Amino acid sequence: MAVNDGGRPAARPVPDPPGPVLRVSQVLGPVTALGPGRRLGVWVQGCPLACAGCMSRHTWDPRGGHDVGVARLAALWRQGLAEGYDGLTVSGGEPLEQPAALAALLDAADRVRVAAGRADADLLVYTGWEDAEIAASPEAAAVLDRADAVITGRYRAGEPTALVWRGSANQRLTARTSLGTRRYGPHLHRTADRPELQIRVTGRAVHIIGVPRPGELSALERDLSARGVTFRENTWRP
Repeated sequence: MAVNDGGRPAARPVPDPPGPVLRVSQVLGPVTALGPGRRLGVWVQGCPLACAGCMSRHTWDPRGGHDVGVARLAALWRQGLAEGYDGLTVSGGEPLEQPAALAALLDAADRVRVAAGRADADLLVYTGWEDAEIAASPEAAAVLDRADAVITGRYRAGEPTALVWRGSANQRLTARTSLGTRRYGPHLHRTADRPELQIRVTGRAVHIIGVPRPGELSALERDLSARGVTFRENTWRP
């Protein structure tokens, strides 16, 4: 039991009421391969869609990852904006599996950018839900209305595309605000000559960020192996 200087039992501190919590796989920044400019990337944990060929199988299990308070994520976003970040990208995993926490994060991110005088910094959400599924769910539609742009649709390994920031040709990039239209309008049909991948190393992990084309990850793994970098495990094979 804690005591105060007078020797009497000290009152235990009353914790603040717990705020919204998001189950997260990882948070990285700056991210340059999932949206325009330098961004804060938040990958949520848990995805029941389990698309064949997904490069992020480690995000499927809802028991994986760790809980992060939305307040903590908002603080990281504030720090990123101070460092000149251009946007926030939420991917996964499947963000719509945590609709209330996702809504809280997007609301907090909006408040932070306005307070920081960075209303030009956009909010982008990736979801595997199809547009028809979103339209049929008022809750999902209301959550995504908080984003400036969304990329929707299951990943289909048999439908490769060169469209930037999309993994398969069926996936759609849609602006949902006037800022989203300004930031993403020029990219709706833009293609890239090569995959826009980003490599980050943290500790003993190598993070491959972006949307690779078929065979790109295996080729990268072979190239790294030839340079003496080998993997004990990876996230794109069972």
